[in-house]
Amino acid sequence: MQNLDYKISIVIPTYNEQDHIGACLEAISKQIVKPFEVIVVDNMCTDYTVDIAKRFSFVRVVKQTKRGLVHARDKGFDSARGDIIGRIDADTLLPADWTQKIIEIFEDRSVKAVSGGIHFYDIGCSDVIDGIDAYWRAWMARRMTPSSRVFLLGANMAIRRSSWQKVRGQLCHQNGFHEDLDLSLHLSMIDEKVIFDPTLMANVSARRIDSGFFDLTKYAFENPWIYIKHDAREHRYMYPLIGIVLFNYILLRIVFRAFDEQSQRFSFKLLLLKQSMARANPADLA
Repeated sequence: MQNLDYKISIVIPTYNEQDHIGACLEAISKQIVKPFEVIVVDNMCTDYTVDIAKRFSFVRVVKQTKRGLVHARDKGFDSARGDIIGRIDADTLLPADWTQKIIEIFEDRSVKAVSGGIHFYDIGCSDVIDGIDAYWRAWMARRMTPSSRVFLLGANMAIRRSSWQKVRGQLCHQNGFHEDLDLSLHLSMIDEKVIFDPTLMANVSARRIDSGFFDLTKYAFENPWIYIKHDAREHRYMYPLIGIVLFNYILLRIVFRAFDEQSQRFSFKLLLLKQSMARANPADLA
């Protein structure tokens, strides 16, 4: 029997996400089990992100005037009133059973936070790319679980509000730190159980690959750097995937830029004309 008394808050940090926030919220509106609340954090947006979010009656918009994803995350989590805080990105499209899955997972009282699998919805050859990504995440989780170092993915994760409150004052707020990995590491320091559940799926954008090579390299190596700074040896498990992504950077970027999401076909015209979809580095504070 599922505990439907669980109140689930979904937090979405945003900075100029007018092209994605509407579809993200539309997907949330179709949840089988409705969330208790949906919080969109306005991190000083200068486009129509907030206007679009306010069109959805179930959305509560809160503002964070200090720029940076980590600060937007803090504002959203601190504002959440649910027992469980779900966290996604503005370009995440949740399947209809996502909140239902969250409830099932947290029926295990020992679980304090969870991250799940992802499907890249806007890149060609997604079956192959999804398969590689799923294999790597499961491989990483198997090796990190004994040391309680399982990492969280900001595009698809949830945490008990009580656990958030335990680590809130210890979290790092500095350039070059990915806030989702930092959160998982601090949870491990107080023996809060973090798990990877591949059945908790979310559809996410592959637009990170549309970054320049040096920007992507910087972003990628900031992941193990966080583990190194926290004296966590598990950083060594991250390098194989970093190598695969960077070695295949040109091919992956072509497959992304030439893919027409609407027709689900490749278009070489798009390869030449498609505007950059790259996101700002979430580890940069401005």
